[in-house]
Amino acid sequence: MSEARIIDGRALAAQYRKDIAGRVAALRGLVKTVRLDALLVDDGDSAARQYADSQRKTCEKLGIDYRLHTLPSSSGFDDIAGRVLLLNTMDTCQAIMVHMPMPEGVDAYEVQRRIDPDKDVEGVNPANIGNVVYGRSSLAPCTALATLRMIRSTGVELRGARCVVVGAGDVVGKPIAVLLMREEATVFSCNEYTEGVEELARSADVLVAAAGVPGLVKGDWIKPGAVVVDVGVNRVTQADGTTMTMGDVVFEEAKQVAGFISPVPGGVGPMTVAMLLRNVVAAAEGGASDL
Repeated sequence: MSEARIIDGRALAAQYRKDIAGRVAALRGLVKTVRLDALLVDDGDSAARQYADSQRKTCEKLGIDYRLHTLPSSSGFDDIAGRVLLLNTMDTCQAIMVHMPMPEGVDAYEVQRRIDPDKDVEGVNPANIGNVVYGRSSLAPCTALATLRMIRSTGVELRGARCVVVGAGDVVGKPIAVLLMREEATVFSCNEYTEGVEELARSADVLVAAAGVPGLVKGDWIKPGAVVVDVGVNRVTQADGTTMTMGDVVFEEAKQVAGFISPVPGGVGPMTVAMLLRNVVAAAEGGASDL
């Protein structure tokens, strides 16, 4: 059997960025600015700051006005939630996201649920997650939407397919399970207490690894020819003290068995950013993002 075909998240994201740029240009032709307001509590977390800088550069290339609102690390819940509520009231602000992590003692859920659902481009407001569950149009959670789009790119028929999601987190595991149900797939959601998870994974036509456990899914967990999407992004310290990024799937083993597989890095990550910006444009257009 030949090696799996790579689901190239960077190449797919580039295709979506072309579409996004065209839609932004069309809106600007109507004298309408597309704007994303991002909130960052600057607690010295370099990863969050780097992500914000990367967002700004990408937005500039696509013609999106990126506004970063930086609050000091001493900010409390009232400061952060108050800024979100202010942005909700501004007609010039069409899209809102909040960078994580929040300062100690600040409940991220309570902040996120205050984002106007029509401006919630990360799809984290419970109202938008509820819309996904009930099958209504919505700004869907970006990573779950990215995962779905990557699966679709393989051409697999999801209706009736057996899909196994390893990991039941609020950000990816639960939303992607619901999105796959909406495709009329037969979905199994696994967590740390699931007995026989290896056998269940081995039965999957589509396997989504989103447990946040490096190297959890081995090659012998995979059904020959299956579609495997690795959502895990784990920083692992090696024997020589250096760190590397790896997914939840043992890639070298899995690619010998799977039909399609996404790499880490270069898979779900770039597509998640593309889906975020796609939601930004959808919010600016005044409608929900189609799934």
